[in-house]
Amino acid sequence: MPKMPIVERFTRERFQEEGAAILSIIRDAASVDEARRRLYSHVTRGQFEKCDTDASSINTFLHVVRDCARALRGMVLGRSSKAAGFSVEQALWDIARGNDRPDLQPGFYAELIHMCQGLEGRVAPLKTEAMKIKSDSLEGREAAIQRSKELDQLWAQVEMRMSRYEDGLTPAARRRRSKRRARIQSALGGTRKDFNDWKWQVEHIARSAEQLEKYVPLTSVESKAIKEATRGRLPFGVTPYYASLFDEGAKRDRDRTLRAQVLPPPDYVARMLESRDDRGCAFDFMLERDTSPIDLITRRYPAIAILKPYNTCPQICVYCQRNWEIDDAMIPDALAGPEELDAAIDFIAKTPALKEILVTGGDPFGMPDETLFDILNRLAAIPHIDLIRIGTRTPVTLPMRITPALVRGLGKLRKPGRREICLVTHVEHPYEITPEMVAAVDRLKRQGISVFNQNVYSFYVSRRFEAAKLRMILRRIGIDPYYTFMTKGKEETRAYRVPLARLLQEQKEEARLLPGSRRTDEAVYNVPGLGKNYLRAFQHRDLLAIMPDGARVYNFHPWEKGIADRPHYVGYDVPLLQYLARLESIGEDADDYESIWYYY
Repeated sequence: MPKMPIVERFTRERFQEEGAAILSIIRDAASVDEARRRLYSHVTRGQFEKCDTDASSINTFLHVVRDCARALRGMVLGRSSKAAGFSVEQALWDIARGNDRPDLQPGFYAELIHMCQGLEGRVAPLKTEAMKIKSDSLEGREAAIQRSKELDQLWAQVEMRMSRYEDGLTPAARRRRSKRRARIQSALGGTRKDFNDWKWQVEHIARSAEQLEKYVPLTSVESKAIKEATRGRLPFGVTPYYASLFDEGAKRDRDRTLRAQVLPPPDYVARMLESRDDRGCAFDFMLERDTSPIDLITRRYPAIAILKPYNTCPQICVYCQRNWEIDDAMIPDALAGPEELDAAIDFIAKTPALKEILVTGGDPFGMPDETLFDILNRLAAIPHIDLIRIGTRTPVTLPMRITPALVRGLGKLRKPGRREICLVTHVEHPYEITPEMVAAVDRLKRQGISVFNQNVYSFYVSRRFEAAKLRMILRRIGIDPYYTFMTKGKEETRAYRVPLARLLQEQKEEARLLPGSRRTDEAVYNVPGLGKNYLRAFQHRDLLAIMPDGARVYNFHPWEKGIADRPHYVGYDVPLLQYLARLESIGEDADDYESIWYYY
């Protein structure tokens, strides 16, 4: 019998059954304030009774009881309702008294049902074959051998899960892409030597649907969205190299993430065009306008600043943080003017607190070597700058840009013990990794240039063990996992967003199984105007409410907490039920993600 779709499993009636204990406590409360106090006391007593037990009887689920109790207590505080603009306790009180609440949707009931189950410790265990082996009653070498067998079984499951996702280093992927490149070369009248020339690549960036369709087939939806985007002067561009990584025909699972990187979805195009004449005000999510002390500079932390000398890229990522700022791929006038650039570098030189500069944009490697090294040498000449970090996606989108001449120049800027140079790139998916990327990274590493990766945890890389496989391969080819970014709360990129709970689940249940050097990345959320909020520690945020549609509302604390008095940020998340239903729509089993409800 087929499973019931996940959105149909959660109703008011089911919540009234699962939450009977909570509802009975508040049903006859004289006011919502009294209901709130009763809820707080009931949850606290329940946690005490569940957890005040002999150590020998402690079970795996007490941490769920603890976390659910903490979450519900936090939500029924008066300040939480005020900050979120919605009262969970009022909704519960209304349900308890039988009042009609048509605003409450399945996503809301799903959250509260799971919270009630969690408070009572009624949580299904993780499904794992490794649990069949029990070594608790053994000691010494015998216990160690049994434990080793258990770990073998566990890792076999990890590899089985990761094998679902093909990477670009497999012989099959290399053969497919070799044929596709030959067709692209033929369509453009180029040779293999041309294809491996980054300047030839830039000259043949696909800037329209018609041009891209000469390289790879597009669906009617993709083609229409690109045409509307380009008509509306939204930035768009795909290099022939990156287009050659796409797949053709009915098999579209492998390249889903790659296409999503560069092909704008219809809702993104519509939302961007609504604010075409004022994109900066509408889409400057990180409030760079409030953290830019001078043109080309962004500064959110004491000892590091961002320098943006070049306002374009060889290829445009749809969900780019600066999608409001970049006009198009490799536009001719993207380099900042000399006076503007002089003033920015002079600001850095006159600010001795700055020790590190991130040169980004736009993509600095879109500049010719002469221009790039003029800027880098000027930064290197500043005595207090001891690390220059370069943000570039060219190892992924244009690996032939990492030429021997470029890496030699970067290597010369390194002065061990005095100044370090490193690259931060953005590999999003294992299918983006190719022999060309491996060779480009190797050239950098041979010059002593460290390479780090920032992964954006979008919907398209959020299936079970998808990001884990990326980490495994990245470290193998010489790239260190650095940050995993929770997708920003930008409405125009809603199709890419993932609930915070899924990233926390991934970090604990998937990344945690990898060798230590493969899980060096830190999970963060970029708070507008403030900077990174570190997600692994719950002390950096509070859950304020569950909205009627099931969206969680978080209060993210500023990084300066405890150092300076700074405002907090209230952010609205993607409803978990909505996310799980979307996973179902692409063939995932939502039950495989069941523990997501208990990551707050």
